[in-house]
Amino acid sequence: PTAQTIQRSQRAPAIQGQPSPILTYFGALLEKGKLNKLESLELAKPVLQQGKKDLLQKWLTEEKLACSEELGDCIKPMDVQMALSVYLKAEAHQKVIQCLSETGQTDKIALYAQKVNMPMDWGVQIDNMARMNPQAACEMAQKLATDPAGSKVDFNQMTDIFMKYNCLRQATAFLLDALKNDKPEEGPLQTRLLEMNLMAGQTGVADAIFEHDMFSHFDRQRIAFLCEETGLLHHALVNFESINDIKRCITSSKPLNLKWLVEYMGIFSTEQALECLHHMMCSRSEHNSIEGGVILQRVVLIAREYSGQLTATELIKMFETYNSYEGLFHYLGAVAMKSEDPVVHFKYIEAATKMGNFVEVERITREGSHFDPVQVKDFLMATRLPDWRPLINVCDRFDMVDELITFLYKCHLNKFIELYVTKVNPMKTPQVAGALLDADCGEDFVRTLILSVRGMCPAEALVEACESRNRLKLLQPWLEARVNEGVQEPAVHNALMKVYVDMNNKPEHHLAENMYYDSKVVGEYCEKRDPHLAFTVYKRGKCDDELIELTNKNGLFKQQARYLVERQDLAVWEKVLHNDNKYKRDLVDQVVQTALPETKSADVVSITVKAFIAADLPNELIELLDKLVLHGTSDDFKNNKNLQNLLLLTAIKADPERVMDYINRLSNYDAPDIANIAVGAELYEEALVIFKKHGFHAEAAKVLLEYIGAIERAVDFADKVNTPEVWTMLATAQLKQGSVKEAVAAYIKADDATNFQAVIEATPAAGAWAELASFLVMARKKVKDSNIDSTLLYAYAKCENYVALEEFISAPNVAQIQGIGDRCYNESMYEAAKVLFTSNSNWSRLASCLVHLTEYQQAVDAARKANSARTWKEVNAACVEATEFRLAQICAMFIIINPDELESLINTYEQHGFFDEVIALMESGLNLERAHMGIFTELGILYAKYRPEKLMEHIKLFWSKLNIRKLLHSCEEGHHWEELVFLYTHYDEFDNACMTMIKHPAVAFEHVKFKETIAKVTNSEVYYKAISFYLEYSPTLLVDMLTVVISHLDHVRVVLQMRKAKLLYLVKEYLLKVQSENIKEVNDALYELYVEDEDHAALAKAIDMFSNFDQIEMAKKCEAHELLQFRRIAAKLYMNNERYVQSIELSKGDQDWTTAIQTTSDSGKQELAETLIAFFVKEKNKACFASTLFTCYELLRPDVVMEIAWRNGLTDYAMPFMIQSMRHLTAKVEELGKTTTKIEVKAEQEKKQAEEASIMSYADPSMAAYNGNALTVYGAQMGGGMGMGGGMPQQPQYGGGMGGGYGQQQQGYGQGY
Repeated sequence: PTAQTIQRSQRAPAIQGQPSPILTYFGALLEKGKLNKLESLELAKPVLQQGKKDLLQKWLTEEKLACSEELGDCIKPMDVQMALSVYLKAEAHQKVIQCLSETGQTDKIALYAQKVNMPMDWGVQIDNMARMNPQAACEMAQKLATDPAGSKVDFNQMTDIFMKYNCLRQATAFLLDALKNDKPEEGPLQTRLLEMNLMAGQTGVADAIFEHDMFSHFDRQRIAFLCEETGLLHHALVNFESINDIKRCITSSKPLNLKWLVEYMGIFSTEQALECLHHMMCSRSEHNSIEGGVILQRVVLIAREYSGQLTATELIKMFETYNSYEGLFHYLGAVAMKSEDPVVHFKYIEAATKMGNFVEVERITREGSHFDPVQVKDFLMATRLPDWRPLINVCDRFDMVDELITFLYKCHLNKFIELYVTKVNPMKTPQVAGALLDADCGEDFVRTLILSVRGMCPAEALVEACESRNRLKLLQPWLEARVNEGVQEPAVHNALMKVYVDMNNKPEHHLAENMYYDSKVVGEYCEKRDPHLAFTVYKRGKCDDELIELTNKNGLFKQQARYLVERQDLAVWEKVLHNDNKYKRDLVDQVVQTALPETKSADVVSITVKAFIAADLPNELIELLDKLVLHGTSDDFKNNKNLQNLLLLTAIKADPERVMDYINRLSNYDAPDIANIAVGAELYEEALVIFKKHGFHAEAAKVLLEYIGAIERAVDFADKVNTPEVWTMLATAQLKQGSVKEAVAAYIKADDATNFQAVIEATPAAGAWAELASFLVMARKKVKDSNIDSTLLYAYAKCENYVALEEFISAPNVAQIQGIGDRCYNESMYEAAKVLFTSNSNWSRLASCLVHLTEYQQAVDAARKANSARTWKEVNAACVEATEFRLAQICAMFIIINPDELESLINTYEQHGFFDEVIALMESGLNLERAHMGIFTELGILYAKYRPEKLMEHIKLFWSKLNIRKLLHSCEEGHHWEELVFLYTHYDEFDNACMTMIKHPAVAFEHVKFKETIAKVTNSEVYYKAISFYLEYSPTLLVDMLTVVISHLDHVRVVLQMRKAKLLYLVKEYLLKVQSENIKEVNDALYELYVEDEDHAALAKAIDMFSNFDQIEMAKKCEAHELLQFRRIAAKLYMNNERYVQSIELSKGDQDWTTAIQTTSDSGKQELAETLIAFFVKEKNKACFASTLFTCYELLRPDVVMEIAWRNGLTDYAMPFMIQSMRHLTAKVEELGKTTTKIEVKAEQEKKQAEEASIMSYADPSMAAYNGNALTVYGAQMGGGMGMGGGMPQQPQYGGGMGGGYGQQQQGYGQGY
């Protein structure tokens, strides 16, 4: 029945001026309630045709329509989201999933299917999605595959689906995500993924998979072949397992990263690596020269890197197998620098030679040191080199010159021989000459070669080379040339002398005249030729050993004896007189019989005698000397002092018992020396006799005192001889023995003051100060020395002989009075020190003495004369300790003017607890002319410590003279906060001053002072701490303080701080002052205060002037306010923020119809205007209804207004609106008639297009398509059909024209109810 009713209503003719029957039918149904599925579907079709999706959405929201799958199908072409909501309500699950897929909401499909328990064929679903949106299908498949509960799709099926539609990229992305866990059972899919991309040429994907090591279970052999075909050789090599495949791959001509290849080869064993290298070398013949060079480069790099593992021997053998000297050369070029293997270096030289790189051969032979020189030499000799310098380098460096020269000479390469000795190494000329002579080279060439070198070769080696070959004469021109050049080298002169000896060319003359030859060398050369000539040479060079051997061998003892006597060298005598010399007896006989008788010099005899003594021949020597001296006929020997000395010496050594007899019989000898020797031989009595016999009293006394040790005999001897010298020696001995008094007496008898220092040093231990004084009185007459005078003063002091002390000081003296005074002072002899310091005018030390003697007044007088800060301090300290405050203050007045001494002075008083006295002292110091900052500062510190009641007055009076920084510390320690603030203020530390007042307000805070100070601070944090302080301590004065620093404040931070304290109302005045800056937080805070104070007038005025605030939040607060004025402000704020619905609803709630109407007009929204007139109709407010029609004319549709007025009996109130609408429509029709002709012409020209168009449609693309079931929307733009004025714009006045023709559906039917 419902379907039939709808069909009849659709077929029923419409009465002119009245709605169509179908509209009437549906309107009645909507008023009653919800439509059924068929009714909803039939109503939706015309609504959607008119494009009124919003109206349809409204009915769905109000649940006026029954949702069905058919209704969703009807809506879907226009709005998929709306259709989705219909499907959801109709429980059309399949259509829901389809819509989710089409809208890209694939993540919701699985959730929806799970929610409705719908079994899903995900393969089909993904297939459908892949056909329309492959990327969405991929994402869906990935989520299903990685579901935590387990995969819901088959990976192979998904891959087939994507590949069916050629979606390689999506298939790859899916498999990469699905196979990320790298499970063994996923191996075939891993293979397929790699295979797909490699066969499609997408090598980048495969490369990325391999680089990140994502898969490990794929078919490596299959993938390796594909990688090889696509040029991914390094991945192919990694995956190949067969050595044959690897060998084939590494010999490919395709590009291959050499660095990677070198690292890759490290995985193979030595045998496998060598097999690969052999294969690469063998395959070079299958490629062109360029590709072969690339392969060789690979081989060389691998060989270099793994030379240690593969061994150089195997690699060299490999290169030689394929005759690749180029590869061998490049390989060994890198290895040779690190290797010390001779084979490596030899093969490198061989390869360089084969390559023709003779420059490198020359370098390695010149610089290398690890090759086998013999092997290299043989190789180079066997090779016909264009340049023989490599061979020369090897032979020269490794001393194979003989073989080199022999080879070059036999090869007739004489120019290279000349090059070698002149340019390369002239020092090898001797070996070159020797080699040439051994090779039977002509002497002329050798002589010329030697002469060309001149002085650059070593003469000694050259001479040896020629002399050993009996060719010394060959060098005569060269030797004479060197001598003529002034060469003094012995080897040159030796050789030349040998030549002259062999030539018998006046050898005696040359040997005598030449001063530069070596006598040993030439003498040895002459021994076999002429012993006498050799003796002459040895004698000339004083070659003792050689001469002795020569004379012994040839029986020349007479010459030997004469030489030894003349030589006068005890060392030589020792050699020949040794017991092991079998020729000693023959030599001694010749000395006695020939050599000594021939000499007339006693000195010569003396040396000979000494030699005999050294040879331990005493008996022979004594007899000899006895005969010469005592029984001889020559007066020269009898009276010869030396011989007598020798006789005595020999007797002392060999026969001491005969010494006393010789002393008495002989007289011409060196008595002191002999006596001293006797002393050395412990013959003290003999020595004493010698000294007494010859009048050496001092020496005799010395023997008595030092050796015999007989002090008593020495005293008797001193009385006997009575000489000062003996008395002095006796005194010295007694002094050493500790007999100080006896020693002093002896010194006085000797009248000797030379040893005064020892006497002075020995006296303290003996306490002989009186004797010392007597000695020093005598010493002053002999010696003028300050030490004597000084010690005498000290002796008087020790004896307390102050009279003698004063007399001595008054007389001229050179005593160190100051030093002795200090010594007396240090030893507490203050009376003596007082006398000394007084005489020396040392007032400072005198003052110290007087202090110790407790003579304080005299000490002050002495300190005044000394005028020294140290003295004043010492006297002051003593007076303070003795409580002599008057005297202490006198001293202190001279101390406090020195800033450096002030603190120590105060400490002195403080340590003894005399606080009042030190304060009085400092107060007295303020009046001094030289009063300085330290006095004022220290007095302030003392006040701070001990008299705080005087501190502020002192600071205020003298703040400019204070060291404020120092006093600040004391005030802070003493908690004098008010004074601390005062000091901070005058020290320009305003930040600290404010912080002090904040921390200690009870004592330091004053509002006026705080305002003055905070205006000068530099740290902005102080402002906000001050705000917190005022809130706690003096909130009523906060605004006054803020006014001072208003220009420095962050107003936002101030507001936040006050909000946190919940005391915004305290700073309302401050907020008003800064509102001109239009800061959001300030405006918000101030407007909140207005609301709390119910000051709607101020709020309304402010929001118009300052709009930077949270208008919505403020509107919400005002909306909830009980006063009408605030709700009106809220409505205004909603309107300003285009929240017209809320504004209108709020105005309607307050029955503020005027504001509601004006807001609607300002909104420019048709729905709001139509809703408002429906509201007034419902409220039966005819006046407001008419007013709304007037005010919102431009927003209202005539058909809606006419319908509402007709249905509610308000036609009279709507008539002005309708008249204006008709007038508007009439004007449009007239204008349209004027353009009809032009339209007809245009239609004729476009006849063909018009025939193809719908019968009821215009050909103009701007006109809407005709639909027979459509209704005209009154007051809107006109559609096709019979209506007039379609598509023309409305005019803002009453009297517009009518809508389109009859039979059209009215859009918006029932709206407003």
